[in-house]
Amino acid sequence: MNRVAVFVDGFNLYHALDCDLVYHKYKWLDLEKFSKCFTLPGDTLGDVLYFTAYITWNSQKLAKHQIYIKALQLVGVTPVFGAFRMKDTVCRICHRAYKKPEEKQTDVNIAIKLFETAISDTWDTALIVSGDSDLIPAIQAVKRTFPIKRIGIVIPIGRRAEELKKVADFHSKVKQKHLKTCQFNDVITLNNNHTLKRPDSWK
Repeated sequence: MNRVAVFVDGFNLYHALDCDLVYHKYKWLDLEKFSKCFTLPGDTLGDVLYFTAYITWNSQKLAKHQIYIKALQLVGVTPVFGAFRMKDTVCRICHRAYKKPEEKQTDVNIAIKLFETAISDTWDTALIVSGDSDLIPAIQAVKRTFPIKRIGIVIPIGRRAEELKKVADFHSKVKQKHLKTCQFNDVITLNNNHTLKRPDSWK
């Protein structure tokens, strides 16, 4: 039995879908079902961890994100939250200084969870859904410490991730068929007869 844990870099996956209008309708993605697309017959899917952070300064985006996380939790996906920090930035055109929100902690949180779950021996194979090369040191460290365990990369659609491929044991590429077949229902009914609805901008 091969136990598989999945670590989803939420912002890396989201921006891969957001950068092309064709893929906007796939943001309502069931990550538990999606993860199973990259397992093999006989594998056992364990933890599916979704690394993200709330955009608190935009109420509309925040509301959509909260609805989506509730939907993920219904199918057993565990959110792991980072945070945004305000970064001092200078405009290239007018040269005025301003503060820009920058997402922090996702790669650190993935590294920590990768180590914690390897130490507690909850998986034999880890799948990391990301194209972010900042994860390379964490992957290398876990592989040195636990040489029997395997780490694979699932590369979001439209991304290349050549450096990540070099350090992983194997890699797969997200295709449109994976996104299309792994959507939540447009309306999800909860036990209290309330519902979660796919955001209109994700249709």
